Amino acid sequence: MRVLVTGSEGCIGAWVVKNLLDRGVDVVAYDLTGDLHRLSLIAPASASARINVQTGAIEDTVRIKNLVREADITHIVHLAAVLMPYCQREPVRGGLINVIGTLNVFEAARDAGRPVRVVYASSSAVWGPPEQYPDRPLTEEDLPKPTTHYGVFKQANEASARAFYLSDGISSVGLRPWTVYGVGRDTGLTADPTLAMKAVALRRPYQIRLSGRMDLQYVEDVAEAFVRCLLAPLEGAHVFNLAGEVVSMEEFIALLDRLRPGARELISASGPTVPVACWMEDGALRKAVPGLPKTPLEEGVRRTLECFERLYQEGRLPL
Repeated sequence: MRVLVTGSEGCIGAWVVKNLLDRGVDVVAYDLTGDLHRLSLIAPASASARINVQTGAIEDTVRIKNLVREADITHIVHLAAVLMPYCQREPVRGGLINVIGTLNVFEAARDAGRPVRVVYASSSAVWGPPEQYPDRPLTEEDLPKPTTHYGVFKQANEASARAFYLSDGISSVGLRPWTVYGVGRDTGLTADPTLAMKAVALRRPYQIRLSGRMDLQYVEDVAEAFVRCLLAPLEGAHVFNLAGEVVSMEEFIALLDRLRPGARELISASGPTVPVACWMEDGALRKAVPGLPKTPLEEGVRRTLECFERLYQEGRLPL
């Protein structure tokens, strides 16, 4: 078994790589620069020596197809993407990365000369704003109504995955995370809850640039879900919601203050709401892949704060 992780330099990518290494799996990491600094925050220094690091762009069709074929890849965790603000600002470039990049991964799996399983990051951004849906948790049976280019791209990828299964028999699982939090999450608007935790650890002020409610999902659980779906003997093209714990930013700040008294004086929240429904249920995923962890929000925030504080004491927390 040899697993290619695209987007390995990102937050989820780093935690997926760590999870696979902890399982003794042979990992090929693919991203733009070969920078493993997020992995270094959560894994021993020796971890990087156990990874086959490859660099390049996900939209480079020839590079991806050659890598999958020549590196004897048997499984792919596809995480390489640009986030919602980038796609809104530069939709053509965002589409090249998020859509063409995903097509490259599936074509590479098709042309590898061996069976290759694919697990990929879709997104809850396939949902539209909450007012477009009934007042209940959304399931995979509900109709995606994305209002952002990012969400449209993710919906297209889900459809492409189905087409590749029907035409070429490539089994895949797409997961729809919402706001992933934890050490290593430092880019994108929905990184702000994690950046607020980091600010609390540093005893510095920070304003969360969003308001309203978010579904917060602990990154270690998210990485485990990707890996467990990769290892599960699921045939077909599956898409699953991934649900965490829905809270308002005011409730989140109150939680920070409860865990670290005085945080309320440091952290504030103001700005737009994310135009994506956040009330989902993930029973289909948990039925298909039983036993997935779901860390309570308070415990996940506590672990994240403690890790940030330890890194700061060790002089390894970038300011």
